Order: sequence, then C-alpha cells, then structure tokens
Amino acid sequence: MFDRLDTIKAKYEALTEELSKPEVLGDYEQVKKLSKDQKDLEETYLKYKEYLKVINDKKEAEELLNDPEMGDFAKEEINELNTKQEELVKELEILLIPKDPNDDKDIIMEIRGAAGGDEANIFAGDLFRMYSHYADKIGWKIQVLDEEPGAAGGYSQIEVKIKGENVYSKLKYESGSHRVQRVPVTEANGRIQTSTATVLVMPEVEDVDIEINPNDLRIDTYCASGHGGQGVNTTPSAVRITHLPTNTVVTCQNERSQIQNKAQAMEVLKARLYQMEQEKQDAELGSERRNKIGTGARSEKIRTYNYPQNRVTDHRIGYTTNNLDRVMDGDLDDLLQALQNEDQKRKLETEE
Repeated sequence: MFDRLDTIKAKYEALTEELSKPEVLGDYEQVKKLSKDQKDLEETYLKYKEYLKVINDKKEAEELLNDPEMGDFAKEEINELNTKQEELVKELEILLIPKDPNDDKDIIMEIRGAAGGDEANIFAGDLFRMYSHYADKIGWKIQVLDEEPGAAGGYSQIEVKIKGENVYSKLKYESGSHRVQRVPVTEANGRIQTSTATVLVMPEVEDVDIEINPNDLRIDTYCASGHGGQGVNTTPSAVRITHLPTNTVVTCQNERSQIQNKAQAMEVLKARLYQMEQEKQDAELGSERRNKIGTGARSEKIRTYNYPQNRVTDHRIGYTTNNLDRVMDGDLDDLLQALQNEDQKRKLETEE
C-alpha cells in the first residue's frame, strides 16, 4: 500500500514540476492533459501528505516522552495521533481502490413504466421528478432526449441526458426495477397496488470508446409528436436509428432540427452499445460480478417505495429510511452514500 502511495506522491510532484516549464505552459493540449492527470491524483496525494505529517508529528512527540515537563503532554498527543493515523489509513485504502473509468462521465438515463399499467407510468414520472430535483440541488443539467407521455400522466418512457460533475459515480447504482406500493389515483376502491418502473443508467460514450460502422445503421425520419412549436407534425425532424447487427432502436424528437435529433440519437445508441458490451464483459467475470452492488440489469428489483409507511427500502444493501416524502423530493444523499459505502466495502474485501 505505501509503495503505491510513494509512487503516487512522486508522480504528482513530477507533474507539478512539468507544469511549471515554459515549453509546457505554451501547449494548451499538453497542459490540459497533465492537469487532468494531476487532478486524478490530487486527493490521494494530499491525504498521504496528511498521513506523513502525522507520522512525523508522532516521532517528534516520542522524543519528548522522557522529558519530565513535557512527557504527559507528549503521551496524550501520541494517543490522539494514533487515532488520526488509523483513520487516515482507512481513508487511504478507499482512495486506492481502482477507480471506475466511467465515474466522471455524464449519463443517459432511461425510465420506463413497467408492470401496473397507468400507475406504473405515473410512478415513472415520479421517479423522473425525483432525479430532476436531485440534479437541481447538485447543480447538474438535465436535457430530455425523448419522451412518451402516459395516458393518465407520467411517462411510458422518458430518456434524458444528465450533465455535471461525477454524475455516473453517484447514479450508477440506480439501474434496475423500482417498485411502488400505494393507492393509485386510478383506483376507485382505495386498495394498495404494487407497480414497477425500470431505470437504466448508461455512461455517455465518447468516440474513442466505441466505433459504429455507418453501413450497420438504418436511419428513418418522421414528424415529431411532442413539444417543439410550429414544426411538430409538419416537418420530419424526429429521427429513428436502428443498429442492424444488434437490432437496437433509438429515437429522438425533442430537438427542433433533424440534425440535432440525429446527433442526440447517435449519443444514445453509442451508450446502449457500450452498455451491452459492458454487460457481456461483466458476465464473463463471474464471481467478480457478484461482488457488485446489483447486476445493473433492468429486471433486478432494487428498491421499494412504500407510501402508506412513508418508507424506502433498498434491497441490495438492506438500507431503509422512513423519509419517502423527502426522498421523492430529491433528498437522495444518504441513500446514494450508503450504496457507495457498501460498494467500497465489497471492493476492499475483494482486494484483501
């Protein structure tokens, strides 16, 4: 562990020196790359420097143990430094866990009404609002790419892009089947009904991540049926792209122009194909896959939202809170942090 930390410290300091050279400062692309490399190491570097300071302070305190006037003070200080050292070791262990390369990426999220008819679509709309409120609180931006409103409200499907800092790292655990238990507005007899909506979270894919052969695509255009002003139902601005080898179909109609919709649809297609490849690789990893927080499959039941009891339960980690009303208003910090903590714990156990 400390060999790795020494290597990180040396690399960070070498990057600092490199970034101070005039010939480097004059090259924007080089500065951008080196700055990113340094930023990736910064948190671990600073935490390790804090650890080294604690070790140095302990050595100085130990030299005073036999001093008649300072001995008691030194002993008390050493006890405090030992506690701090243990805390820092745990934090450094977590920082050394291999980082998910997708963590700092924006995402494409798809929410669908599943089992439960109109109530499932209404719940899909509730989930969209929940994530929208959370995004607003964090300072992320949401862009609707495609939507199919439900007849009684909500959405049978809605696809959005969420942009901001470390979006995937926070929302990557949300993929799966979300279950709601409540009396639907469509239920005349006041009976509690169970319905589900599914969420799929995909990291936004850059061109270097996946290549698509244009000959493998069929692109169709049609008139948009949603928002968009005068162009709706009069010009073929909506785009449907079919990836023939996998029969993957994506649509986009929320932009005014066909060119914009095509660009957005291609982003979604890349994310879907990348997700399929990731799932294939994960399946081949076997036991390592089982150490993850859930499979990320749309069919996996991950969470229950029980309205009569004002309760939310995440079944993967046994987390329960009786603040459903706050969760649905976007107060997701505690839930997402619990998932992240459990993921880190499992990864540490795997490494050990």
